[in-house]
Amino acid sequence: MNTARHASERLMSWPSLIADPALCGAETGLRTATREIVHFHGENEADVHLSRAMIAKLRPALLGSSAVRLRAGSGWVTVRLEMGSDIDLLSTLVSAALQASTRGPDPVDTVPDGCTRTRLASGHR
Repeated sequence: MNTARHASERLMSWPSLIADPALCGAETGLRTATREIVHFHGENEADVHLSRAMIAKLRPALLGSSAVRLRAGSGWVTVRLEMGSDIDLLSTLVSAALQASTRGPDPVDTVPDGCTRTRLASGHR
């Protein structure tokens, strides 16, 4: 079962998201008019750009999920998509990312950070 495909199909129905190839080269990405929000790597993984401030706010809950990987200093989180509840979690995180994106530039996110695929794995939890 390709859970990433199911997740992307669900999220593509959201009116605030636009399908677009991801900046990191991933085939499927979704963005607002101003920022990439989520993209998919393979059949079972998605990266969500929450912002560093939103990650700090949600950190206790994110650390409590075995489906979420955090990267030190990154505004992106990786969600492992293995079952339907992981797609629900991804949807919740995308909603939080959309909220963060409507607040304007995050002072903590002054330096743009790329996809988790371009960052060193040593920073994950």
